[in-house]
Amino acid sequence: MSKVVVVTGASGGIGRAAAREFASRGDAVALLARGEEGLDGAVEDVRAAGGVPLAVPVDVADHEQVERAAARIEEELGPVDVWVNVAFTSVFAPFIRIGPEEFRRVTEVTYLGYVHGTRAALNRMLPRDRGTVVQVGSAMAYRGLPLQSAYSGAKHAIQGFHEALRAELMHDGSGVRVTMVQLPAVNTPQFDWVLSRLPKRAQPVPPIYQPEVAARAVAYAADHPRRREYWVGTSTVGTLIADRLAPGLLDRYLARTGYGSQQTGEPSDPDRPANLWAPVDDREGADHGAHGAFDERSHARSPQLWASQHHGLVGAAAAVAAAGAAAGLVRLLRR
Repeated sequence: MSKVVVVTGASGGIGRAAAREFASRGDAVALLARGEEGLDGAVEDVRAAGGVPLAVPVDVADHEQVERAAARIEEELGPVDVWVNVAFTSVFAPFIRIGPEEFRRVTEVTYLGYVHGTRAALNRMLPRDRGTVVQVGSAMAYRGLPLQSAYSGAKHAIQGFHEALRAELMHDGSGVRVTMVQLPAVNTPQFDWVLSRLPKRAQPVPPIYQPEVAARAVAYAADHPRRREYWVGTSTVGTLIADRLAPGLLDRYLARTGYGSQQTGEPSDPDRPANLWAPVDDREGADHGAHGAFDERSHARSPQLWASQHHGLVGAAAAVAAAGAAAGLVRLLRR
């Protein structure tokens, strides 16, 4: 049965790929973003994939715009079943080189944009006692990276907000679900349009995954929202486990590698446009799509994603393996 799905940040990157993924199932997809060129491209993508598109230009940092967008969506498409928060912006720079207004803007878009989207969704879902909100997170929800203090702070905030809200809904016995998807580095256009003050061109920290991997994880989480969160990519798992077991050691490791791993060998273009205050595609007159410039280095699949989706089977297999190993050890000792 088709659903009404809202995707913020749908003009490019993960949001664009997620919109296509939902459309391929025949869903009606409301596309929220600032850039009109990107929105036009997303509309064509959704239509071509078999979905019903509705483009709504909106700045998610403005709660009134988000609320009006939600009202329009329900008027034109019907009750919202799934709301996916993806929209973000960032600044690549050491903290001391990020201005106060720039830091505020990143926080308002990347964190408060999720809060505004979630509120608009719950205003409609709670009276119906059904619906799902998917928060698209990152390994940086747990582990901050150097040169991304504003973005890391926002992702940490989303994590805390998600956990608090989830507990409240459980307390109320609500039929509305919230879940979160923690992603690895993804090959999106953000590395070409995010404001950067780095000497070299910004890049995702390898290993890099294609946005379709993230999109499949988001769609799966929307269908199975009882899990509090999903981890995508071996790098996400490794980072989160290392942060739990040896956070101080990880601090020192990132201090040594975090600067170099986030930059290519190419000089940065100081005159390139950035999307912090206004969408890049409208100024350039171009649609950037879902993929960034790192296709040749990106993985199209994540075996770990399958493990996250089938954790019961994985746990059972691990238990069987452990039991077999224990039995073997007992036999060895008896000999």
